Amino acid sequence: MIAVESPVKTPDIVAVLGAGSWGTTFAKVLADAADATGSERSIRIWGRRTEVVEQINSSHRNEQYLKDIDLPSSITASTDVAEVLRDATLVVLAVPAQSLRPQLGEWKPLLAPDAVVVSLMKGLELGTDARMSEVIAQELGLPASRVAVVSGPNLAMEIAREQPTASVVACSDADTAAAIALCCTAPYFRPYTSTDVVGVEIGGIVKNVIALAVGICEGRQMGDNTKASVITRGLAETSRLALALGGEAHTMAGLAGLGDLVATCSSALSRNHTAGRLLGEGLSLEQVAEQMTQTAEGIKSGPAVHELAGKLNVEMPITAAVVAVLEGRMSVDDLGPRLLARALKSEGDY
Repeated sequence: MIAVESPVKTPDIVAVLGAGSWGTTFAKVLADAADATGSERSIRIWGRRTEVVEQINSSHRNEQYLKDIDLPSSITASTDVAEVLRDATLVVLAVPAQSLRPQLGEWKPLLAPDAVVVSLMKGLELGTDARMSEVIAQELGLPASRVAVVSGPNLAMEIAREQPTASVVACSDADTAAAIALCCTAPYFRPYTSTDVVGVEIGGIVKNVIALAVGICEGRQMGDNTKASVITRGLAETSRLALALGGEAHTMAGLAGLGDLVATCSSALSRNHTAGRLLGEGLSLEQVAEQMTQTAEGIKSGPAVHELAGKLNVEMPITAAVVAVLEGRMSVDDLGPRLLARALKSEGDY
């Protein structure tokens, strides 16, 4: 049973704004979770592209982002955001991080008065260094108890294929987190809960930048020792930033920290790992963008992470090196020696 004091009731209608791989996959999770409990639930996806929307409605497929995956019949799609949001008490956001704020201004009047908003996005806003939950709360005027985030080692295609996966639902209100977790508990998708929104979001943001570094190393044909070192010290960087912002150390050792970092840095399905590998192979940022069908958030968020670390006096040498490559101040050939360029000290000294 869902706690009475939670602002989330079992939703009959869920809106998912964003028809990319993760938005569509999470819609499938929500539909399969309802089917597993015998619940009636309508899942509506908003997408910009008419061809994607029409394919979801006609053949229950999203071939552009989830090739060969059949979607439940309870999922429908529309290019009309007002239609998608009508009466939806759970609203899931899965759009590129840098486009979120202006879109929220358009969507705010369409939101149900009691809606709870869930962010699937793992980015930091350029210019403000705001996390996505902060942008949502600011633009929609929602209390923290009605804004949640989902993060973890969640490669969309693996989840769409129903491979067992764990994740984290974080909200400052524990009852809200538990209620959302209940809504998305499918036979193959196991959400844990947390009240450490800062730690969960920072883990998901910084891992994208570290995955770019690991991808570049792979593109330069560096070995597993190098990649393991970058992943491990990347976790230390992530932890330093999270703790400086008020996050909790144990979150960094969990699914939203270490788990997400390992998955994103290790998998060929990771957009950021792929983007880094292409950069390491000598492609320009423009050429990388041409080859990829989806946004690699680390490319956009990296400079914001670096800026935020500077404001807080947090040492993040791997992040700094990646941003230098992205901004053209360093070549990928010079990246290796800079990745671990920090003064000698105890490993336990964060």
